[in-house]
Amino acid sequence: MIESAQNIHIKELTLLLAKNNVRHKSGVFVVEGVQENASALKNGFVPKEFFICQKYFQYEIPQNIDIQFVSPKVYEKIAYRRTTEGIIGVYKIENADLQTFKPKHNSKIIVLEGVEKPGNLGAILRSCEAFGIDAVVATDCKTDFYNPNVIRSSVGCLFGMNFFSADNQTLFDFLQKNKFQIFTTFMNKESEAIQNIDFQRNSALVFGTEHSGLSDFWQTKGINFQIPMCGTIDSLNLSNAVAICCHQISKK
Repeated sequence: MIESAQNIHIKELTLLLAKNNVRHKSGVFVVEGVQENASALKNGFVPKEFFICQKYFQYEIPQNIDIQFVSPKVYEKIAYRRTTEGIIGVYKIENADLQTFKPKHNSKIIVLEGVEKPGNLGAILRSCEAFGIDAVVATDCKTDFYNPNVIRSSVGCLFGMNFFSADNQTLFDFLQKNKFQIFTTFMNKESEAIQNIDFQRNSALVFGTEHSGLSDFWQTKGINFQIPMCGTIDSLNLSNAVAICCHQISKK
């Protein structure tokens, strides 16, 4: 039973939770919660060890995996949700290569350039999973898919999805090779209303950051579109905008 936050295992876990570079250097990431761990295991992610607080964990303890039992006091320090569920898993990172993705007929891809907020990325993954988007690609990403806040806000659904990181040029070459029509989100008067667009082909919708939008790389590389709005504001939260677009293209 680990009863001190100064234990070497707890210190290592704390670094994995806090730092992207530590996760990538060590090749592992952290999953908190029963539903999230169940999703990771169901979709073939390889667990390295579990941290379990028996006071809160009311399920069958995983077999044939290293278990670190921790006290309630320690668990409350390492868990974002404090006293809920009582399980944290450590898994091997799976770095999927975009070139291994084989689009089916009429595939839909959401592209996120420069996404910064883990909560936004997680919420977007959740919407994409809900509406049957075939893949999510992050370019020039300021966070990573294995950030604990991404996993938490996606409710673990990312483990059953196609998600990739790539640079803009690599992605653009992939989209051209696979005959995707590209739709961009620059704010200008020539934008096409999303409800007027035919998505009955391979389609990639490219979104930029809330602060500065898309980079110049995507200028002239696609058809610009917009979500028509009736209010006084001229933009939406990124995750909300993506959710609306996912719903719209799922109807086509």
